[in-house]
Amino acid sequence: MEKYSRLRDLVSKEDSIELIEAPAANDTQILYAHDPLYLIKIMEGKLSPSEQGEIGFPWSEKMVERSRRSAGATVAACKTALTEGIAVNLAGGTHHAYRDAGSGFCVFNDSAIAARTLQKELHPKLKIAIIDLDVHQGNGTASVLQHDASIFTLSMHGENNFPFKKETSDLDLGLPDGCDDSQYLQELGNCLNQLESRFTADFIIYLAGADPHEGDRLGRLNISKEGLRMRDALVFEFAQTRNLPVAISMAGGYGKEIESTVDIHFQTIMTALLFQKTY
Repeated sequence: MEKYSRLRDLVSKEDSIELIEAPAANDTQILYAHDPLYLIKIMEGKLSPSEQGEIGFPWSEKMVERSRRSAGATVAACKTALTEGIAVNLAGGTHHAYRDAGSGFCVFNDSAIAARTLQKELHPKLKIAIIDLDVHQGNGTASVLQHDASIFTLSMHGENNFPFKKETSDLDLGLPDGCDDSQYLQELGNCLNQLESRFTADFIIYLAGADPHEGDRLGRLNISKEGLRMRDALVFEFAQTRNLPVAISMAGGYGKEIESTVDIHFQTIMTALLFQKTY
């Protein structure tokens, strides 16, 4: 949890970045992606011990508020990106949350909520690609959106990593343990080409996980910090050359040294800033 405050402190020192307090996602927005009974359980603190265990932390009013704001920040980043080209949620990427259950430190699925909110509240015909480059498969996102032809889910992740029961995204690529920069970037290029050939996107939601990094405790891949910068640049260049707005969430990061995770997230934001200036 400490990485979030450290990242915010770093970002706050950049004069060219405007920090805005994260709004809370409202019930209507959450219900675009989640089951009403699940939302009631969350609101009223009626999750069973096993349900709380699956999420990974105990229920509290602060947990509910933080989860609402984490989703609301991705909604806000999406709306801002529509006018400014690129915007960032300093948290988010809670892609393990299913329609009716939380999992893996994820309570509400911010990407699914934000994508549906854009469509319901602003642009009904908007076609959205979710590019998930967290090291763990976006299983909840794939499940929530599996029958939605207007939202394309792409997940490039560690094949042998959590979750051990994978869902079916529109495009999945599982990477072997120890995957290096060269293979990673080549596979990402192939995935982006497949995305373009199969789907005409108007908007991108990008989960820029720091956990593919070679120093991550849970990652099992061997991607350098520079490799992750090149990854981000590939995604931003893909979006920019097609004039697609991008909303970014930080997703996972569990470095053996917390500084490495914070530095990678900050690098993503500064790389985005370079591209935002040319939109």
